[in-house]
Amino acid sequence: MSAPAGGTARTRAWPRIVAWGLAYFVIGTVTAALARGHGVHAWRLAAWLLSAVAFAAQIWFERIGAGAVPTKTALRAALAVALGGFLLAAWATVHALSGGRARVGAQLVALVAWPVLLAIPAFLAALAAAAVLRGKRTA
Repeated sequence: MSAPAGGTARTRAWPRIVAWGLAYFVIGTVTAALARGHGVHAWRLAAWLLSAVAFAAQIWFERIGAGAVPTKTALRAALAVALGGFLLAAWATVHALSGGRARVGAQLVALVAWPVLLAIPAFLAALAAAAVLRGKRTA
């Protein structure tokens, strides 16, 4: 199957990956800001639930809407999650440095650790979900 005009399937996937990664970042930063007053646990739960909904929506769109095979669906979802994790780690680093309470070594480790630790389970979960959706793809 050839890609329609306007770029290859690979180049058209990157804007979606970046958009979903930014969605995870926005969910994380907005709920963190709202949690500063009170209800920290509720806002953390809200962040997890909103992120799970975004994750499921991305898998659904990649698999059903874009027609990606399960491995590509999982890879794209994992890349978006990794990007969101990296952006959140970068935001946390800037926030910690501006407050004068940063441990620079730990913050630098987080820039690598957060994306990796989030992407691996995201890939596995997305692969399983995309495999389940295999039979639901429209012709």
